[in-house]
Amino acid sequence: MNLALAELDLPLRIRSGCPVTDEQLLRLSAENELLRLERDANGELIVVSPTGIEGGGVESEVLLELGTWARIDGRGRAFGASAGFKLPDTSVRAADAAWASHRRLNSIPVEERRGYWPVCPEFVIEVRSESDKLTDLQTKMEQWIANGAEVAWLVDPIEKAVTIYRPGDQPEHHENPSSVQGSGPIAGFKLAMATVWE
Repeated sequence: MNLALAELDLPLRIRSGCPVTDEQLLRLSAENELLRLERDANGELIVVSPTGIEGGGVESEVLLELGTWARIDGRGRAFGASAGFKLPDTSVRAADAAWASHRRLNSIPVEERRGYWPVCPEFVIEVRSESDKLTDLQTKMEQWIANGAEVAWLVDPIEKAVTIYRPGDQPEHHENPSSVQGSGPIAGFKLAMATVWE
């Protein structure tokens, strides 16, 4: 039987006899540059589908705004979707945009600064694209928080909404906000949504 890729349930999860190691994941990612690969806490390989033009444009805008703010602010660095973080639960995940403080990054010993650094960014942004299931993204946001992120934003251009996640709090949902203000580690960051939605 021939199964078309369009009929597959994405993101595609691949379970092998033994968990995918950091080295194997790095090698697979290097040899398959067009794929975005992650690993969950059970060692399962996750093949994330590429976004469409709309979702990709929103991701780029969000990362540009975060990167510009991080450079001016000077307390940390911004990262895009190709940066994988090795989280405390052993998963390797990438966010559409992330920010980690120099304090947190500098706490990683020099010998552990190759490949996937064992660190969770303090702040992450995930952007929902046409190919994303909302429930999968909501679960991923909860995983970011459970692994040490202090603030996480789920930007949904389809519904024109932003949901903010924080440890110990219920998600805070905002319908069609004009802007979203950073708090905690990203106090001072402001994302004007008009530029993101257009």
